[in-house]
Amino acid sequence: MWKGRFQEAASGLLQDYGESVSVDWRLFDHDIRGSIAHARALSVAGILTPEEFCAIETGLLEIREDIAEGRFEFDPELEDVHMNIEAELTRRIGPLGARLHTARSRNDQVALDLRLWMREAIEETREDLRGMQRALLGFAGRHADAVLPGYTHLQRAQPVLLPHHVLAYVEMFERDSGRLGDCARRLDVLPLGSGALAGSTIALDREAMARELGFSRVSQNSMDAVSDRDFAIEAASALAVLGMHLSRLSEDVILWASAEFGFLRLSDRHTTGSSLMPQKKNPDIAELTRGKTGRLYGNLVALLTLMKGLPLTYNRDLQEDKEAIFDSFHTVRSALKIFAEMMMAAEFDEERARAAASDPNLLATDLADRLVMGGVPFRHAHEIVGKLVALAAARRLPLSGLPPEDCLAASPLLTPETIQSVFSLKAALEARTAAGAPSPQRVAERLAWWNELLSA
Repeated sequence: MWKGRFQEAASGLLQDYGESVSVDWRLFDHDIRGSIAHARALSVAGILTPEEFCAIETGLLEIREDIAEGRFEFDPELEDVHMNIEAELTRRIGPLGARLHTARSRNDQVALDLRLWMREAIEETREDLRGMQRALLGFAGRHADAVLPGYTHLQRAQPVLLPHHVLAYVEMFERDSGRLGDCARRLDVLPLGSGALAGSTIALDREAMARELGFSRVSQNSMDAVSDRDFAIEAASALAVLGMHLSRLSEDVILWASAEFGFLRLSDRHTTGSSLMPQKKNPDIAELTRGKTGRLYGNLVALLTLMKGLPLTYNRDLQEDKEAIFDSFHTVRSALKIFAEMMMAAEFDEERARAAASDPNLLATDLADRLVMGGVPFRHAHEIVGKLVALAAARRLPLSGLPPEDCLAASPLLTPETIQSVFSLKAALEARTAAGAPSPQRVAERLAWWNELLSA
C-alpha cells in the first residue's frame, strides 16, 4: 500500500496481522462525519475551494450510504476503515480525494472517531439502563406487598418487602448511569487538529470543528490528544462495575428460581431445557450474564495492560483498544435488553416467599430491640435473645413458641404480650420507618419517586 519510503511491498502475513478493518469498520459513520468537518475547515482555511469541498462532501456521503446499505466491500489490504474510505473517495472523485488528509493524521483521526462512537454508545447504554430500571420497577410494582427474607451470608436474616430488595438494584444501576455520564463529560474533547503528535503548520479552526461535531472543547496538548485512551479505560471500568451489578442480580434470580427457594417463576421464553432431563427449566439468561461479566473484567484489564508501558505518543499497540471497548458495550447492552425483557415476564410466588419470611427467627433482632427500649444494653439484650434462640432450636420449637415462663426467666420484660406484639410480620415491617428502611410507607414513597423519575 505505502510508497515513498518503502521499496518493497509489505509481507502478506504482515497485512493479515496488521489489518483492523474487520473490527474498526464500525467507525465508518463517525469517520465520515469527522472527514466532512475536517474538509470544511480546510475550505475555510483556503486549502480547498468551495467546489472542491462540495465534491468531497458529496463523495463521502455517498460512500456512507453505500456502507450503511451493505453495498461497500472493505479491503483488508487497506488496513483500516480510514484508508478504505479515503481510497474509495479518491477512486470516485479522483486526485481531489487525496487532498482530504491535508493537516491530518490517522492518529488524531482515530482518536476522534473512537470518541464520537463512544459518545453515542454511552448515551444508548444509559437508555438501556433506563429500560432495565423500568422493568425492575414494573416487577416490583406487580408485587408491591410481597414479603421475603432478606439474607446475609445467604442465611435468612430479617424480613423485607420485595420492592425494597428490587429497588436496591435500581439504585445500583443509577450509579452505573452516573459513572457513564461522568465518562461522557470527560471524553467531550475534540482531538482533531493534533496531527500525528505535533499539530500542523496549516492551522485550522479547531473550535469550529468542535462545534460542528458537538464537542464542548478542544484538546490543549497534541501529544496527549493522540495517545490518550483514559476515556476508553474509564468506560470499560464503568461497564465492568455495571456487569458486576448484573451478575449479582443474576445470582438472586438463579437462587430464587431454584426449587430450594421457589420464589421466582421465569417464563418459558426466557429459560431453556436440558438435552437429557425433561423436567429441567434453566435460568440461562442469568447464568450467561453472570458468566459474561468475566469478559467485561478481561476487557478492562486488557486496556489497562495495553496502556501501561506505552511512551508518548501514538504506538500501534493502540489498535488493540477498539475490540475490547466494542465488546464491552455490546455485551452490556445485550444483557440489559434481554434481562429487562425477562424481568417484565417473570412472576413472584408471594405465598411461598411470605412463608419463608414468617420464620420467627427473622424477628430475633426485633426482640432484642424491644429489650433495649426497656433499658437493657444492646449487647446484653443480644445475649439474652441468642440463648432463647438456642433453647428453641434444642426443643425444636419456633422462637415465638417458647413457653412464657422461659421468656420471663430470660428477662421480666419478655411478657406474653410483648412476645405476641414482636412476632407480627406486619408490625415488624411497619416499625422500620427510618429513611431508606423497608416499611411499607417508605417503600411506597420510593417506588413513587422512581416512577416519577423514570417516566420523565
